[in-house]
Amino acid sequence: MQVLSGHSKDVIIVNKRGLHARASAKFVTTAAAMNGCKVIVAKDGNEALGASILGLMMLGAAKGDTVTVSVEGESAPERLAELVALVEAGFGED
Repeated sequence: MQVLSGHSKDVIIVNKRGLHARASAKFVTTAAAMNGCKVIVAKDGNEALGASILGLMMLGAAKGDTVTVSVEGESAPERLAELVALVEAGFGED
């Protein structure tokens, strides 16, 4: 697995609990709805498919950590913006 070329962005985890189960589930739900797109999330050289809750949690991304979100496929720039907005909004958590 590798960070996808073309449409990637670094984003800081802002929610208190980081990329835990609920946040990962929200990310996966959003990524899974992106038919025709492949999503990869990377942190410190480790990568996970955006459709894998366990993979995302295994990245161990905590508040303040930077992750790279990459999207390849149809409407990739728009899909990337949607995922980045989700992360920047703290996954809708306080």
